[in-house]
Parts: sequence; C-alpha cells; structure tokens
Amino acid sequence: MTNTAPRWRKLGKIFDPTEHCLPSGCKEFAQSPQALVCDGFVRIFFSTRRRDAADGKFTSHVAFVDFDTDLRNVLAVSEHPVIALGEKGCFDEHGIFPFNVLRVGGSVYAYTCGWSRRLAVSVETGIGLAISNDGGTTFSRNGDGPILSATLHEPCLVGDGFVQRFDNEFQMWYIFGHPWRHYRGQSEPDRIYKIAHATSTDGIVWKKTGGEQLIADAIGDDECQALPTVIDEGNRYHMYFCYRYASDFRSNPDRGYRIGYAFSDDMKHWTRDDTQVGISRDDHPDSWDSQMMCYPHVFRHDQNLFLLYNGNQFGRHGFGIAIAE
Repeated sequence: MTNTAPRWRKLGKIFDPTEHCLPSGCKEFAQSPQALVCDGFVRIFFSTRRRDAADGKFTSHVAFVDFDTDLRNVLAVSEHPVIALGEKGCFDEHGIFPFNVLRVGGSVYAYTCGWSRRLAVSVETGIGLAISNDGGTTFSRNGDGPILSATLHEPCLVGDGFVQRFDNEFQMWYIFGHPWRHYRGQSEPDRIYKIAHATSTDGIVWKKTGGEQLIADAIGDDECQALPTVIDEGNRYHMYFCYRYASDFRSNPDRGYRIGYAFSDDMKHWTRDDTQVGISRDDHPDSWDSQMMCYPHVFRHDQNLFLLYNGNQFGRHGFGIAIAE
C-alpha cells in the first residue's frame, strides 16, 4: 500500500428521487448521501425536501434507499421519515441535512445537522445526535439540543459533522461559520464556512479546536468548505470535501461546488492538494454532474472504496457513485 490518493472511476448516477415515492411529501433532492453497510444490502441515507405550501420555503427531511450489494439495484426506499424534525424553537426545527451514520456497538449513531431559520440571516445550524437500536431504520434523539453548536470562537453555523473512530477515539470533522457578508448585487447576505476538528471518548461529549481552520483556502478567503469525509488508506488519512465561492454560486458553474482533497499523517495537520482529488465534473454540458459536484462521502464496501456525491443543483435530481481504481 502507498500514500498516494485514490483515482476514481465514475459509475454514474444511481438514484433519482423524482422516480420514487418519498416520505413526508418530499418530491425532489437526495442530498448528502451517507452509506451504512448492512448484511446483504447497503443503506444510503440522504436529505430530501418538502416545500411548505404556506410560505413556499423548503424543509429538509431524512430518508434512505437500500441497494443490493452491487450498488446497482434499488431494493427499497423508506416509507416513513427516519426522524421527525425538531420541536418549535429547537435547532433542527426546519430541517436535518446532512445525516452521518456510524456503528457503535449494537447501535447506530447519527450525527445530524439541524437547521433553524433566522430573521437577519436565513439560517443557523448545529450538530445533534440521534441513536438507532433497530439497525438504522428509526432514530431517537439523544436530547432536543445540539451536541456541538456556536461558541465564543465559532459564533455561527456549526454543522456538517462527519465522525469516524480512529485510534480508539471518536474523531469529528465539521464546519463552522465566519461572519455573514453582503456582496454587491445581492439583497441577502451569504455565509462562509471552514472545516475544523473535534475529538471525543464516547461520541457524545466533544472537545473542539475552537475556531481553528484545518484546510487551507484555494480560491481566497471567501472560500466555503463543506461536507468533509475522511478515510484511512495506505498509512495516511485522506479527506474529501466540497468547496465553492461565497457569492454567485447558485447559477454560475465557475463559482459552484467542486470536490477538494487534503491528506494528513496525524489527523491534525493537513496538506491540501486538489490535483490529487482524482475526480472532476463531466465535460459533457448535458451531464448530471457537469456544472457541480458536491457533498462527497467515502466508504468501504466489499474490499473496495466508493465515493458517493451529488451533482448539479445541489442534488435536486439525485446522487451518483465512483469506485477507487
């Protein structure tokens, strides 16, 4: 084994939410796919959306799709929400996205990113914990509040927690927000966020680094970094994440999400090298991932490494997969 980053071969889009009946009245979006390898199948959790008829705003709900072990055929789609949204006034009242899962003993821990609307800015986020004792079909909150949220040096937008266990310790990579900014030509402010690190002995109580940016910027101070995912391979830790410009990113492909890469030998100090990411947006303009690649998730299955990710329009029409060569 070597320390070289994997090269990825795309296997195409494998799930389109518009082709299935989703729970909670959701019609589109299958964002941030996260895999749980089970006995005889692979369950992939994702966040889908429902538009509120009263105000026209979206709420994000968690669902899952089960694939066969070849990751080619859909076996089932969840008929009910995996977890209900939070109570009024709670950090996850208006959405849960993403939903990162990890086996801990006989349970499945889910690290959630809860969304709640604000007045001066659009949202605030926090990281919660939910636990499943039925193999990942239903989850119950470990309390109504977040396990990680804004602090003195991370004043807003704590979210996107990805958790693994390395060296008998829980390791979390997550994002935290910088102050919101107004950009020319926009009526609403936009958010900026960076990747940070936390550790825990039990997966519940966490020690954060406290406002320390882990991954260097590649496109300037206003770079937004999201959805870190980390794998240990070849005596090295490999991180994939997505990044974009803070403004004019929704409809301008040159400023939209793409996937970045960094490596580390100790999980604390990271070297960014996007030339080693091993995957890129499709050159064909009509491809489902020609304008955007975002929300990566790396996992092991059947002696292979796989990379799940979303394409154009932030996963409105589903997610695809790639295999490490």
